[in-house]
Amino acid sequence: MDSLIRAYPARLGAKVKRVMTETELKRENEVHVGTGGRSQESSGLGFRPAFLDFATQKIYPSRFADGRLAPFHLLDGLPEEVVIDRAPNGRVIATKATLISGFVRGGFFYTRTAAARAAREWASTED
Repeated sequence: MDSLIRAYPARLGAKVKRVMTETELKRENEVHVGTGGRSQESSGLGFRPAFLDFATQKIYPSRFADGRLAPFHLLDGLPEEVVIDRAPNGRVIATKATLISGFVRGGFFYTRTAAARAAREWASTED
C-alpha cells in the first residue's frame, strides 16, 4: 500500500505538499492576515521570519541574497541545500517541499499558526 500512496497520492486521498515558492509565500500571507502569523504583525513580539526543513530539523533565518537578515520571508537567501530551482538571474524559484515558513524566537521555531496563537495569548495576558 505504501508504494501505491507514493505512486498515486491524490487518488488515495493523500495530500501532496507543494514546493515552497513566492506564490506559496503570498498565499500564506493572505491566509494569516490579521492573525499575528505574518512578519509585519509578529516582529514586535520578537519573532524573526525563518524557514524550517522538517526533514533535517534545520532552521534557516530569512535572508536577502547578500546574506543580510530579511524582515520578511524571502527565498533568495536560502542555501543551495534546500533550493531545487533557480531562474537564470539566480533568483530562487522553488525550494524543497520539506521547507515550511514560520518564525524563530529565542532559538525555537514557530509555525505561522503557532506564532499567531502566541500573539493572541500574549496579547490577552496584557489586558
